[in-house]
Amino acid sequence: MKRTLTALSLLLALSAASAQTLTVGLDADPPRLDPALSTAFVDRQVMNQIFDKLVDVNENLKIVPMVAKSWKVTNGGLTYTFKLNTGIRFSDGTPLDAAAVKYSIERNMTLDGSARKGELGSVKDVAAPDAATVVITLKAPYGPLLAVLSDRSGMIVSPTAAKKAGADFASGPVGSGPFTFVSRKRQDNITLKANTGYWRGKPSLDTLVYRPFPDGDVRVANLLSGAVQVITPVDPKDIATIQKNPKLDVDTFQGLGFQGVWMNVTRPPFNSKLVRQAFSATVERDAINKVVFLNTVKPAAGPFPPGTPAYSAAIKAPQGDVALARKKLAQAGKANVSFTLLTSPGAVNAQLAQLYQAMAAQAGFTVKIETVEFGTLLDRADRRNYDAVMLGWSGRPDPDGNIYDFFHTGGSNNQAGYSDPGIDALLEKARAQNAMSARVATYNVALGKILDDAPYVFTYFSSNTVGVSKSLTGLKLVPDGILRFSTADLK
Repeated sequence: MKRTLTALSLLLALSAASAQTLTVGLDADPPRLDPALSTAFVDRQVMNQIFDKLVDVNENLKIVPMVAKSWKVTNGGLTYTFKLNTGIRFSDGTPLDAAAVKYSIERNMTLDGSARKGELGSVKDVAAPDAATVVITLKAPYGPLLAVLSDRSGMIVSPTAAKKAGADFASGPVGSGPFTFVSRKRQDNITLKANTGYWRGKPSLDTLVYRPFPDGDVRVANLLSGAVQVITPVDPKDIATIQKNPKLDVDTFQGLGFQGVWMNVTRPPFNSKLVRQAFSATVERDAINKVVFLNTVKPAAGPFPPGTPAYSAAIKAPQGDVALARKKLAQAGKANVSFTLLTSPGAVNAQLAQLYQAMAAQAGFTVKIETVEFGTLLDRADRRNYDAVMLGWSGRPDPDGNIYDFFHTGGSNNQAGYSDPGIDALLEKARAQNAMSARVATYNVALGKILDDAPYVFTYFSSNTVGVSKSLTGLKLVPDGILRFSTADLK
């Protein structure tokens, strides 16, 4: 008996020793772990481990199968028929079938506060004629549909868990992904465990822990000490330090998003187009690239980064023009304008906010900087409880995802409250066009008007940067910036 217990103890000890825990440092605490309600990039980092999607994108941004093993488009682009993989179960043991897909998409379309309503606005009907078939019927042709379903609109939640949790689903999200939600302590950690019955194969990692470190110095210090094995993003000043460490590396790859500043057009001072144009004219993008980002970003003139389908080299990023800014303010009848610039914690954000403040001051703006936790910033942006806010977008494979919900009236990411019927019509037209060349032409017309109205100042395009321990292998790097850990392994 004693010998048996000793052997069992040894076995348990060896098992514990071999357990793989990977800790990832993020730049913010994910605000909402609910595919319908999420509006933050850091949410996606965690939710992509918990939820499977109908389809996914690969390293080349091609749409690839996931829960849907195949699909066909018929009826002039109005009908999408998906054939599903079978035998998949959610982590609560219930089946992931066509009914669950139908429930999840309809939940995204109807849930109060859903941020998915805009990108699914073309969906007329979702049907589940059998357990392995889903048919989506559209009101009008909608080219971005598959790209949309490769993100949160295509994440499939457990209907049983979602109905039981109601509005509190984000506190205990249940999906069928490679990892299962275990626990969360706000501003401290989110802990996931491997889904041992994962239909695509059990992950090598046993436990995945996400920790928020808004301060880039703290983030990199944790990587250097070995307390975490992955951090994203990496502040530009820290890249060389990490690269000098023989146990660490930095992966840098092109992103899909944009960064800039929203101006609230629903209240003073930015309900004046001239004042918005004046602030926009103060922004010196080359200085931002040089001073804050050490020449690691690209000046932005719109929402479409270089290398993406709708990028146009003909649209040049403007230079800062203080004289023009003063002229615009004079035309608005103002010599000095005061406003508060909202930002979130972090050395880069602080430096960037101070630079905006200094540039604007040259033209007669008095800028007060207010720093709040990222979730609070998002909440205030959504409620338009701000003057100006530093807030970017991680980007989507299809150009519609970088413009429609930002500048269409009532769009879920239209934090400025911007509204123009002509822009609405152009964005709706682009969605219905099949040829990308035709869509790009329509986007360019819309973008010309948007840039003139200036509800948002596009300032730079950043790359994805990941600091990583060389002991980690199998990490997939996709331009959407989401780190996929299902095939990752720690040596």
